[in-house]
Amino acid sequence: MSKSLKNTEQVVDTHCAAPNSSQTKDKGLSLLKYMLIGIVFGIVFVKAEIISWFRIQEMFRLQSFHMYGVIGSAIVTGIISIQLIKRLNIKSIHGETINIPTKVFKKGQIIGGFIFGLGWAITGACPGPIFAQIGSGFTVILVTLISALAGTWIYGKFENQFPN
Repeated sequence: MSKSLKNTEQVVDTHCAAPNSSQTKDKGLSLLKYMLIGIVFGIVFVKAEIISWFRIQEMFRLQSFHMYGVIGSAIVTGIISIQLIKRLNIKSIHGETINIPTKVFKKGQIIGGFIFGLGWAITGACPGPIFAQIGSGFTVILVTLISALAGTWIYGKFENQFPN
């Protein structure tokens, strides 16, 4: 937390820049709320069949609208949420102002999106449902999890060498 002293009063900077730079750090039992949200999120994924390899294959074969509906509703929910945060000046859970920086387009995003989609089509898993799939007993997805972690590490290690 950025602190400065002014006229012997303590001034606290309560500014949070998206996506995950909160100045307040949760510790101990306060982290349980995130686990509970994750469990609920996983249950919703299972019940909505979002973790179904067959549903994902139907989407990529253009045989079913199910996954497109789920993704589309998530996009609409995200757009509405971001607009509400910006227009109503909604604060973070810790009372910090949320700053959503402007995104910069890079050509590498096209390549990365293609690789992501290819991996999604082959494995039937994108990062969100991986843990719900593992929790549902599809342990073969551990290979996908390890691959996703390796890809994330490679990106972080070599990001400055990728095309802009």
